[in-house]
Amino acid sequence: MPTRALEFYSGIGGLHRALTESRVDGQVVRAFDWDQSSCRVYAANYGKDIMQRVDISTLDADALAAHQADLWLMSPSCQPYTVLNPLAKGAEDPRAKSFIHIIEDVLPRMVSSNTHPRYMLIENVAGFETSSTRQRLLDTLSGLGYNVLELLLTPLQFGIPNSRLRYYLLVKAKPLQFANVGEDAAQAVWRHIPGLAPDWVDTRMQSGPREVVVDGRAADSVAEIRQYLDPPLEDGQLHPCAVPDRVLEKWGRLFDIILPSARRSCCFTRGYSKMAERSGSVLQMNEELDTTSIFDRFLAAQALGQENAVRILDPLRLRYFSPTELLRIFCFVPTAGGVHEDQLGFLWPEDLSVKAQYRLIGNSVNVRVVMQLINYLFQ
Repeated sequence: MPTRALEFYSGIGGLHRALTESRVDGQVVRAFDWDQSSCRVYAANYGKDIMQRVDISTLDADALAAHQADLWLMSPSCQPYTVLNPLAKGAEDPRAKSFIHIIEDVLPRMVSSNTHPRYMLIENVAGFETSSTRQRLLDTLSGLGYNVLELLLTPLQFGIPNSRLRYYLLVKAKPLQFANVGEDAAQAVWRHIPGLAPDWVDTRMQSGPREVVVDGRAADSVAEIRQYLDPPLEDGQLHPCAVPDRVLEKWGRLFDIILPSARRSCCFTRGYSKMAERSGSVLQMNEELDTTSIFDRFLAAQALGQENAVRILDPLRLRYFSPTELLRIFCFVPTAGGVHEDQLGFLWPEDLSVKAQYRLIGNSVNVRVVMQLINYLFQ
């Protein structure tokens, strides 16, 4: 019989997709979210009967117990904890209210009635591990008879060229234990999945080549970005995701610009294409030109008031990643290489704007990382 799962803060269904692709025979029986666009995308991909648009802070123990779910998948709002939010307040942030309600109000009632889940996976932004919410969470779970394991992982560890460090909390009801974890190591924040691979080390901080471990076996390297890109356009055709002139003129110098041959991209956030800094990388499709020298020429011409100085940047062919390319990087759909749009297995409502798609992807999870965690959680 499949393991029944509830998905909280479901977004576009990254946790759902990870469970489906895992080795666990599992089924999401209900997904909860309040964002209307997220709910529409989720329903289009996984069914209207599963999706419930609801304020999660209004859910109660009886309503959740009725689903008889043994697994909870949760990706609560990261805004109270992200370093990109200078006003982040942690547990005091109103956006943390619903998560605290589920953990501190609802879950204890379910434990007392023996209707609680035996397994949980909770995902959030790196930085959550230093928050007051995290300590309240650990204290509550310990008091309710759960074993927990904390991890900080990045897709780079799994051969995916994206630097997206995230906090994960795995939870098991006692007496269930975590594989390959001794009692003295249970309180550590792990930098790898126990028994799967060693800690990931940022290659920028060391000299010489470093072997990357993927799925417990050695790999040559992290994949190149080009494996995730859409087919090239015909020569001279302007890409629909080209960076607008007005953005280049004002903010272009702040972009993290990478080539298709790159094996790392910056963390993509909900602000991608709206913010220049710390929202994700921009592609330079012309790999033959030196980015720095071209920008130096542009900035010098701009400082002299040269008309149409931005045209100096044209040969670089700078563009944003397309939503489909980001879906590949986030492992929602297969990587490129003969894959057609109608084979991707992911649908956007026709009237959903590209900017809305960027926002929803940026709020989501890397499916492959979570899939590996679910496999480990059920070992």
